[in-house]
Amino acid sequence: MSTPAPGGFDPPPYPYDRLAEISAVAATHVGGAVDLSVGTPGDPPPSIVVEAMANPGPAQGYPPSAGTVAMRTAFAEWSSRRLGAGLDPETEVAACIGTKEFVAGVPHWLRLRDPGRDTVLYPEVSYPTYAMGATLAGCRAVAVPMRPDWSIDLEAIDPGDAERAVCLWLNTPANPSGGLDDLVAAAAWGRKRGVPVLSDECYVEFTWDGPPRTILHAGCEGVLAVHSLSKRSNFAGARVGAYAGDADLVGYLRKVRQHAGFMVPGPVQAAAVAAWGDDAHVDAQRDRYVRRLERLAGILATVGIEAPLPRGAFYLWAEAPDGDAWGTARMLAERLGVVVSPGEFYGPASTGWFRVAAVATDERLDLVASRAGL
Repeated sequence: MSTPAPGGFDPPPYPYDRLAEISAVAATHVGGAVDLSVGTPGDPPPSIVVEAMANPGPAQGYPPSAGTVAMRTAFAEWSSRRLGAGLDPETEVAACIGTKEFVAGVPHWLRLRDPGRDTVLYPEVSYPTYAMGATLAGCRAVAVPMRPDWSIDLEAIDPGDAERAVCLWLNTPANPSGGLDDLVAAAAWGRKRGVPVLSDECYVEFTWDGPPRTILHAGCEGVLAVHSLSKRSNFAGARVGAYAGDADLVGYLRKVRQHAGFMVPGPVQAAAVAAWGDDAHVDAQRDRYVRRLERLAGILATVGIEAPLPRGAFYLWAEAPDGDAWGTARMLAERLGVVVSPGEFYGPASTGWFRVAAVATDERLDLVASRAGL
């Protein structure tokens, strides 16, 4: 294997790959490890979605990079029905291949548009791809401090960083903390400074504290909302999502992504139409996640850990005893056979915390409960 040139980019280990030792400890339990580290849905996608994807017709030709009219329309109708946000599917909606590739790639595309800006602002406690997307684009990744309720503190952004910002990322409900941002205030902050505000809303259907919120409630000017079917419809393996908002931004990104060959496969787009069009399976999944969050909080209490229920998303975000997240992860692997994520995966400000994903099936949680003596 070649060695990077001096000063060249040496990719760090992928965070979850660092859990191999802990996973091995958890696997020694009868029944094996119960992985609560990654937010991979454990429940199946709805049958109507799988059936739609089985139609061979959409696989015959190249699918439109921006998404089929049917898919963009289904997304716009869902956004109106579930979020109360009006969108023009012709100019304000486009498809992406899941949302992780979009999060990682959009700083590069936006910097190409305005080379004078070189900074990506993102929440200091967050999904690691916001910062990595900045790095991959050759940008400065600048973490924005959080308030005690895990919302982003816009007032803490340095004016000099704002002047250089290619974009500001938000995540509501937030991974890992479940925090909820004031998205209307964030949109106003960005418009005042000419900074695009990108709101990752992939957990919006799992908002527990109040109604679901989207940055589109503030209008489309200068903002993009990013949505995924991975969480909403247990469709992570199909890799499909959408971004929507400012027609100028959407139009620019559509053109760039078409040149780069980003296309959601045709059968997956057909399945996405079915998924965006059905709400019953999401309501059932909401009920499952609430029950699992409550159950996992009770299981953690048996080992002396208090884990408050989140305001949104399907993670428990808990302080590690003595601030030792890695030690806590090893203890939970030894005693309960579960694998959780140490907080440092989500930024240096998170080192004393750990995350538990409520994604395992009820049968697997029965196993964990039995190990806890419940």
